[in-house]
Amino acid sequence: MDIDNDLVRRLVAGRFPRWADLPVERLPSGGTVNAVFRLGDDLLVRLPLTEGGVADILREREWLPLLAPRLPVAVPEVLGAGEPAEGYPWPWSVYRWLPGRVPEEGALDDPVRLAADLAAFVAAMRDADPPGTPPRAYRGGPLATLDAATRAALDALRRIPEEDVDHDAALAVWEDALGAPGPDGPPVWLHADLMPGNLLVSGGRLAAVIDFGCAGTGDPACDLFPAWNLLPSGAREVFRDALGVDDAAWRRGRGRTLSQALIALPFHRTANPSMARNARHVLRAVLTEDRVDGRQVT
Repeated sequence: MDIDNDLVRRLVAGRFPRWADLPVERLPSGGTVNAVFRLGDDLLVRLPLTEGGVADILREREWLPLLAPRLPVAVPEVLGAGEPAEGYPWPWSVYRWLPGRVPEEGALDDPVRLAADLAAFVAAMRDADPPGTPPRAYRGGPLATLDAATRAALDALRRIPEEDVDHDAALAVWEDALGAPGPDGPPVWLHADLMPGNLLVSGGRLAAVIDFGCAGTGDPACDLFPAWNLLPSGAREVFRDALGVDDAAWRRGRGRTLSQALIALPFHRTANPSMARNARHVLRAVLTEDRVDGRQVT
């Protein structure tokens, strides 16, 4: 959808007249599912860019009020449920503005404290037990369901030599993850999309986690993404120790994070610089971890 300030202004005025006079400003975002606009000083408007994003908006409306009191940091608060109008065909939402900035890999103020905060959030998500039947998390299923797409992405990257990916090492990590034992307990609640762009930090600490459109239950390893997409090696171990992650889950989490990066890189390398940059960071972080299956992978 072609969504601009004027469309958002008309949507807000029609649905929420009390906010009609507030200024509207589109915010830069590395996301690919929603357009995000600041509304005045205290509000944010989030609108799906494609029909595929509608389920995310509806999932947040249903589950965020139930999850929020169970989590140790701020999460989005839905203040208004927008409906199709003005030629815009899908539901959209107004949220309370959350202060903070998006962390950048390689430029963290206090990575060890951030690692502890992230672990506390992941642990709280796992322990959350809101009423109702939880949805299945996006990416929450068996690792093998990602095999075909991961191998296809590796093949695509072989045809892009300027990306300089060590394909053999990446394949070794992926196959090691596929060979890891699966979860030994029931599915747990997950955010399932803990990318740097979905985190807000302040003073080096985790201030908020946003975008719960992928949340639901599944493999606990799905929420280990920050170990490789954001944290340096020392803080990575703090994160792992705080969560008590065993070797099998660590191998699955590393494989899931690698898979996401491999799939993202050829798709976003020219159109979405922030996602491509983070994918390259993940590849470096994963492929320089000490050993996989007892042998060096770098």
